[in-house]
Amino acid sequence: MDESLIFVGAIVLLAVVVIAMGVKSVPQGMEWTVERFGRYTRTLGPGLNAIIPFIDRVGARINMMETVLDVPVQEVITKDNAMVQADGVIFYQVLDAAKAAYEVRNLEQATVNLTMTNLRSVMGSMDLDSLLSNRDLINAQLMRAVDEATDPWGVKVTRIEIRDIQPPRDLVDAMARQMKAERDRRAEILIAEGDRQAQILRAEGAKQSAILEAEGRREAAFRDAEARERSAEAEAKATQMVSEAIAEGDIQAVNYFVATRYVEAIQSLASAPNQKVLFLPLEASSVIGSLGGLAEIAKETFGGNGTDTPSRPRSRRPSSGERPAQDVASVTAPPRSAPDAPPSDGSPWSR
Repeated sequence: MDESLIFVGAIVLLAVVVIAMGVKSVPQGMEWTVERFGRYTRTLGPGLNAIIPFIDRVGARINMMETVLDVPVQEVITKDNAMVQADGVIFYQVLDAAKAAYEVRNLEQATVNLTMTNLRSVMGSMDLDSLLSNRDLINAQLMRAVDEATDPWGVKVTRIEIRDIQPPRDLVDAMARQMKAERDRRAEILIAEGDRQAQILRAEGAKQSAILEAEGRREAAFRDAEARERSAEAEAKATQMVSEAIAEGDIQAVNYFVATRYVEAIQSLASAPNQKVLFLPLEASSVIGSLGGLAEIAKETFGGNGTDTPSRPRSRRPSSGERPAQDVASVTAPPRSAPDAPPSDGSPWSR
């Protein structure tokens, strides 16, 4: 009885062990390879899987998720013989677990070393300026080269990024001085361009100002000439009218014409800048008397020519010792303003 119980228990225990050995639970994101007598047969995906105990065994456990690896710092000599240090990161994903398990030994180390060698090749074919300004180009070339190299391993390189590029300190200082000189040159060019543009604008402004000023002077000269012409025409017309009036025997026209000229002459003398005080031994009655004398001369002239107007009687020609009679026009003269006016001297020019 005891022996049979022990045997049954041994059978049950063996069955449990066999079942445990044949059932495999693969986690998500992983794939396991199955080897039968040391040879790859199939790949187990995530979930419960069954294998034949004692015949099949789990070979490699491959991580199928995207993985990132650091590329250590590398010293690279560029095309123009500049020594720089560069490092980066690589992102890859296993697509075929069997190839990743059996085509390469130590996949991560192989991928890092492959990236380092291609990093030297790609960056060494470029000069320093292109190296510092074309990181995207370096990343693209490097990813294409590494992806082609890792394709037989069942690996897909998704991204390679250059993390840092460090030129030597003296080279950095030289680049800084070069950049400063270039910026100074651009600043000088911009200043020169601004000065040139300002001079051009000032010259254009002076040109326009000179043109406008010349046009203004021309217009002013034209207006002055026109004004002088009109004034001359008016003067000629006035002179003609006075001449016609004199020819017709109108003594009032002579009086008006002479008085106007006389007053204008006195006004010119009074308004001269070098005359502060003007002493004139004249008064209004003397001016009118002079005008009357001129009128008498005109009447004598008209009488001698034989011209007479019907509106005014001709005065006779006075003798040498007789005082000429006053013309009717002389009554238009204002009365004497002061009682102490100088007495008449009997001349024909005084009242």
